[in-house]
Amino acid sequence: MNPPNSEYGFFPDEVVIQILARLSVKDIIRSKCVCANYGRVKVGASCNGLLCCSSIPDKGVYYICNPMTKEYRLLPKNRERPITRFYPDGEATLVGLACDLSMQKFNVVFAGHHRSIGHRPDKTFICSIFDSESSKWRKFVSFQDDCFTHMNRNQAVYLNGSLHWLTESCSCILVLDLKCDIWGKLLFPEEVICGIGIRVHLLELDGNLPIVQISEAGMTIWLLKNYDKEEWEMVDRVSPGCIRGMVPGIFPISQRGQYIVLATHKQVLMYHRDSRVWKDMYSVENSSTLPGFLHMPVEAPCYFAAEVARI
Repeated sequence: MNPPNSEYGFFPDEVVIQILARLSVKDIIRSKCVCANYGRVKVGASCNGLLCCSSIPDKGVYYICNPMTKEYRLLPKNRERPITRFYPDGEATLVGLACDLSMQKFNVVFAGHHRSIGHRPDKTFICSIFDSESSKWRKFVSFQDDCFTHMNRNQAVYLNGSLHWLTESCSCILVLDLKCDIWGKLLFPEEVICGIGIRVHLLELDGNLPIVQISEAGMTIWLLKNYDKEEWEMVDRVSPGCIRGMVPGIFPISQRGQYIVLATHKQVLMYHRDSRVWKDMYSVENSSTLPGFLHMPVEAPCYFAAEVARI
């Protein structure tokens, strides 16, 4: 491949997507070490094997990629005026991808607080939704005062026709009903504790919504047993074991059946709930030669989630 300063320059993003679509998830991770140009495409969300990718140099350009079928789709732009630092209104705070396998359709969601030029974001919340069947965007405006961490912004869970995001306060889950275009909230279990040294994450488990809380005391899992009545049940409490001392940098990336997969910057661990056995799926022996995903943005867990879904 030609260096960036050669007369040939970079491959267009469409070519990069074509290349990435033909690679396995493991090869995608490795390729970022080989060619910095692949870093021009960022994964923002994942759902049921699909990835929502964005172009870093070309703001507002998004793709939906299926690594299994080697296909991708360029999304039409959802705004006429180009996104620049001089026109920051409606910047995407939340990114979500909802893939309905039974209907063979998907939705992409960008939502953010309105911010006029030279002002802080206000409570006006602009939501844009792309529908794969109509190939069109629709938009609606509401009022939201919730805040989100950088990690939570891109970790949306699709369930019951709605997308779910954790709020920064960890007091509730923000829910977007894609059928009615209505925002709602789910309250946390009363036992969930948020604070310094405690990490809370949202996952999807066989059509249910689990909350995973990680601290030095161990890992606790709650499951939303009744979605309509918002009834939670604690289903597991795990001793620290292999994650002791890793709490600041460990996060769950997938849960399938009895298996929970967690990752740090140097390890991918799998925990089997029935046998209560930890397994080291991947580790970096030489920290001076870290794989590419360690230098990727926080959205990188989407890569792992898509691969783990095949277990």
